[in-house]
Amino acid sequence: MFRTSWACRTCLYRLPRQVVWRQLRFQSTTSAGNISPALIARARSMTSEHSQLSKQLADAFESKTAKKIGELTPVVSALKDWDKANESLRELKTLIDDPSTDKELRDLATEDIEQSKGQLSRASQILASSLIPKHPFADLPCFLEVRPGIGGGEAAIFAGDLVKMFQAYCSKNGLNVAILKLETADGTSNLSLSGAGLTEAILEIDSPGAYGIFSCEAGVHRVQRVPATETKGRTHTSAASVIVLPSFPANGSEELDFNDPNSDFFVDPKDVRVDVMRASGAGGQHVNKTESAVRLTHIPTNTVAASQEQRSQARNKEQAWTMLRARIAQARREAREEEMVRLRRSVVGVAKTGRQDKIRTYNWNQQRVTDHRSGLSVHDLDDVIEGGDTLEKVMASVRAWMVDQEILGLVAEVESQK
Repeated sequence: MFRTSWACRTCLYRLPRQVVWRQLRFQSTTSAGNISPALIARARSMTSEHSQLSKQLADAFESKTAKKIGELTPVVSALKDWDKANESLRELKTLIDDPSTDKELRDLATEDIEQSKGQLSRASQILASSLIPKHPFADLPCFLEVRPGIGGGEAAIFAGDLVKMFQAYCSKNGLNVAILKLETADGTSNLSLSGAGLTEAILEIDSPGAYGIFSCEAGVHRVQRVPATETKGRTHTSAASVIVLPSFPANGSEELDFNDPNSDFFVDPKDVRVDVMRASGAGGQHVNKTESAVRLTHIPTNTVAASQEQRSQARNKEQAWTMLRARIAQARREAREEEMVRLRRSVVGVAKTGRQDKIRTYNWNQQRVTDHRSGLSVHDLDDVIEGGDTLEKVMASVRAWMVDQEILGLVAEVESQK
């Protein structure tokens, strides 16, 4: 058997590591690290596709090919780093297991093996994340729709608290937020002055990437506290729902092709009924006496979008079309995601986490906020409600959880194709 020459520790550190262990590489055994072999196979297939497309692009430039190469590049880079970390760990293990290895060299390898395992673990996480297809709405602005759920007047007040929480978060993080619709139980349009709470609010966060930031907030938010109207000091449980929708450009773009029947964003105008009417509520004589309000109904899905906040019918129609496209595209996307959830459960047995379940609990007595998806609990409720760093900590934990679920789904998909 091949024997490794002895080298002192000082000389060993001076030499490039690859020179010291190059002679041992042929003895290395294959290790899959801590990532699914199915994902490794997917990454190698995408790397091969990247190589072929690069050759095509060298012969003749084509924008679609260049775009696809850009999408595959992170996978190629991540796989390269994973191969390097995996190879390094295999060399160390071979060095340690080989009885002919010099003791001092074996001790050096033993010292390095934990660090190499950590590098492989990080490389595996990065590689798995790079394989997740980017959400088509991730870079878009978004709408937040907030409505009270069970709990009567307390639920309406809590829904108003959530609206103010999101507004504060946007303000502290430099995001542009505007109220498109706000209705309170007592008919006022000022949430701060209303003592009856919220019946419905729609916020538009007109900043790129807002959908990717706030998608983790969609679901049922539950509150446990003593209402202001409670005379006996009993804790009540109420809830409010949050819906997050993408906000599309008025005329679409190359990525959001409103004219492509295969696109999620396509809505055939022939399938939409347009109704105009007089607006109601505050706004002066112009709003109340002209038919400026617009309601759009997508007949195949019975999806409705309405707008009456703008003074002109044209502006309201434009706003209604934006909302209609958002709701239909979101529904189409969710239909595919639900299919993937069913597949994932059948393969890996993931617990039920649908939107119908509560996603987060705000407990005033304990000053605690618990997210039921990531499992994170924090005890700084005031900072959460004020849209502070603690809220961002909770949201970040959910985004990480969502990535983990995407990876599970990806593994299930790859395994099902075998």
